[in-house]
Amino acid sequence: MSTEAFLIIFMSFWAIIALLPLFFRKLRIPSVIVLLVTGMVIGPNGFGLLNFLATNLNFLGIDPEIVRSHSLTMVNSLGSLGLVFLMTLAGLEADFKLINSVRKPTIWLSLLTFIIPAIAGFIVYFNFVPDDLPGQLLYASLFASHSVGIVFPVIRELKLSKTRFGAAVLISTVITDIGSIILLAVSVQLKRMESFNGANAIKSLSLFDYINPAIFGNWFVPAFLLISLIYMALSCYCVNRIGRKVLQWLHNDEDALVTFFLFIIMLTVMVGEFLGINLVVGAFIAGLGLSKVLKEFGSGSVLFTKLEGIGYSLLIPFLFISIGMKTDFTLLFKSSDNLSIIIYTIIGLIGSKVFSGFLAMKFSGFSSAKGLCAGLMTVPQLSATLAAAAIGKDLGMLSDDFFNAIIVLSIVTTIPIPNLVRFVIEKFKLDFSDVGSHIEPYQLPKNSDQDELLW
Repeated sequence: MSTEAFLIIFMSFWAIIALLPLFFRKLRIPSVIVLLVTGMVIGPNGFGLLNFLATNLNFLGIDPEIVRSHSLTMVNSLGSLGLVFLMTLAGLEADFKLINSVRKPTIWLSLLTFIIPAIAGFIVYFNFVPDDLPGQLLYASLFASHSVGIVFPVIRELKLSKTRFGAAVLISTVITDIGSIILLAVSVQLKRMESFNGANAIKSLSLFDYINPAIFGNWFVPAFLLISLIYMALSCYCVNRIGRKVLQWLHNDEDALVTFFLFIIMLTVMVGEFLGINLVVGAFIAGLGLSKVLKEFGSGSVLFTKLEGIGYSLLIPFLFISIGMKTDFTLLFKSSDNLSIIIYTIIGLIGSKVFSGFLAMKFSGFSSAKGLCAGLMTVPQLSATLAAAAIGKDLGMLSDDFFNAIIVLSIVTTIPIPNLVRFVIEKFKLDFSDVGSHIEPYQLPKNSDQDELLW
């Protein structure tokens, strides 16, 4: 594809990314949802804007099919980088300093809002596909994940950051996300092992793709889980130590620091890929390792803002555009099974999330109304869930029916739930004034506008 054709296609996508969210900002529709729907409309299963552009660029003497394939490659490649940035920034935002102040509710929330939704997701998938363990574990991981990008803006807007309630919800959200991405990594590697040497064998950088699974017997899952935990611990430690050394050498050169940090992140991701650990785990752990380094460094907020700018302004929007382009909503109307999957998915997730959050807060001594609020806050499924679903679809682990169900789930849970939380707080006149001087507010680095982009 010529440079001129590439520029026209790229600028068309960029105009959509820049302008469309502005039109929907007053309706309080998250930009992520706008980009998802946009991807559905312009993709091959929508109105075919991409096909229109490719066809009308024939005056440049280029085959439209070449333009289409190269454009899809561009969007998917930038989307993959966007996924790395998304998970890295999620790791950078993690803050565990508050855990001593809210240990009991954090433990209950982390355990129950992970285990109960994961079981619900497993059962929903098992109900339709009983003989696909990797798919069942993948769906369990999707149900278990939370959305920091939704939870944090709501808690900050309601001024709950300094309360035991707000701190517990935020920390448990990060912990359950770690658990869900580990479960995702296990399900992905199980799928690869199942297809070993088969006609549809999935080959990647993973060493396990070239080792006969028979040698592990029934011990593959425990062995791989142990490898994942060792990798995460060592990566977090090494990234932290290397980050500190680099800061000592390059503390006066912020641009060089950003470049070197990006190299560390990509190296961590690559090592994980060699071990069969999906890139979302490596990126998150790299961010977690750099998190404390940036918070202790005088210009840490500046470095975070630069990384955030690359991610949220350039690459992450392409991630959600690419997810939308893979969605085929015409399947929703072709059989009753598709509708059943969507209904079971929505009811299963919302029911398990609300119940587990309510139960955890009741065990921690909070009122029923506050338990309901905590449960509702864990319901929205956005960035991490959509990213994991895209991975599952790319690897053939999720059929179009289940993938579309996750897209619908994200839209249904993201738009109304934050407003429902506000309604419950106002309806029951809830008091969260348990502010203690020993509890520091959970906040993004100064000048961060992640929630502005999401909302």
